[in-house]
Amino acid sequence: MTVLLYVLGIVLFALGLLVSIAWHELGHLSTAKLFGIRVPQYMVGFGPTVWSRKRGETEYGIKAIPAGGYIRMIGMFPPGDDGRIEARSTSPWRSMIEDAREASYEELEPGDETRLFYTRRPWKRVIVMFAGPFMNLVLAAALFFGSMMTLGIEGQTTKVAGVQKCVIAQSEQRETCAAGDPVSPAYKAGLREGDRIVAFNGTPVSDWDTLSNHIRDTIGPATVTVERAGQRVDLHPTLVSNQVPKKDADGKVVRPVTYIPAGYLGFASKTEVAPLSFGETTEHMVDLMENGVRSVIALPAKIPGLWDATFGDGERAEDSPVGVVGAARITGELMTIEAPPTTILVMFMQLLVMFNVSLFLFNMLPLLPLDGGHIAGALWESLRRHTARIFKRPDPGPFDVAKLMPAAYVVAGVFVCFTLLVLAADLVNPVKIT
Repeated sequence: MTVLLYVLGIVLFALGLLVSIAWHELGHLSTAKLFGIRVPQYMVGFGPTVWSRKRGETEYGIKAIPAGGYIRMIGMFPPGDDGRIEARSTSPWRSMIEDAREASYEELEPGDETRLFYTRRPWKRVIVMFAGPFMNLVLAAALFFGSMMTLGIEGQTTKVAGVQKCVIAQSEQRETCAAGDPVSPAYKAGLREGDRIVAFNGTPVSDWDTLSNHIRDTIGPATVTVERAGQRVDLHPTLVSNQVPKKDADGKVVRPVTYIPAGYLGFASKTEVAPLSFGETTEHMVDLMENGVRSVIALPAKIPGLWDATFGDGERAEDSPVGVVGAARITGELMTIEAPPTTILVMFMQLLVMFNVSLFLFNMLPLLPLDGGHIAGALWESLRRHTARIFKRPDPGPFDVAKLMPAAYVVAGVFVCFTLLVLAADLVNPVKIT
């Protein structure tokens, strides 16, 4: 049964991956057709074609390797300086440029002269190239808001799951009381399992972060109001100082864990799954995007650790980059853990959300062959042409993005090497949620 659940998780992730890629390419396809650009192919995946059908002028298909996708648009690059589509050269760099130019015209048909990608105004080309990543962002937001506002997330609440009988410094990492340990303030004051704390020193509290901050900031007498059997009861503990984990501005425990002195009451909060409001979900989405941007920026710094975890004796960090294989393994593990079905579903949805956010952020990098590289080329062309008009100079014409293809091959090579490194790490030393 465990093996079947593991395989089911991998299959579900593969389907989610295919949908995300197809949705991305649909953004490019729909806007390209909207602006009259001919699109001979719409493909999900790479490698040999598994299935395809031609509808109208476009061939739609699925390929064997679900690691990406593409649409083929006619005339991605303008003709060369001599007006020719093809020009041979002994220079390998020049050959790269002309091979890319020739490939963008290889399916040119009579009447396509007015349906070329490069002939569209820069703002239209920006929309076509931005539409793909934007669709991933839309899908991520839909999955995130849908799961958070209907199913919710598991989090700490103000309900009491248990009461510590004595004060134990959390840095000691022990659970049993020893001789000489003082009685905990919560136990002495009569706090009970099942109580829900609704106010602290007269201030209403409805979430764990607020309550935790009040407790940490208080040493000495306090009034804790709880709901117990439908009635409100005031308790009067005297909080003491204890060594507790340090938290950041977002209320998350700082890693690696460091301990600081703070107020201590002495109880364990109950975790519950609860839907979030629209405002709370929006805040979480903004945090997710900010963390994504920081992760992309920090990616080069994580490569040495990833290499050491793969080919050395280093440990795989929790925030280590994970590829498609690693994400599939995580999804397989997720299906086998002992947790409520709603919790597993929410975690699965979050994996798809993070995948789509990553697709959006990576594709927006202003580097060819990524979508952001074509966007940058179109914006540069617009700037050149507007500047020429302002200074009454001749129109410089379309910007020849094909001239950047040597750099694009270098970027593609770097991404391929990084992908292979992540793949090796996911196989040799995978990230595990258990």
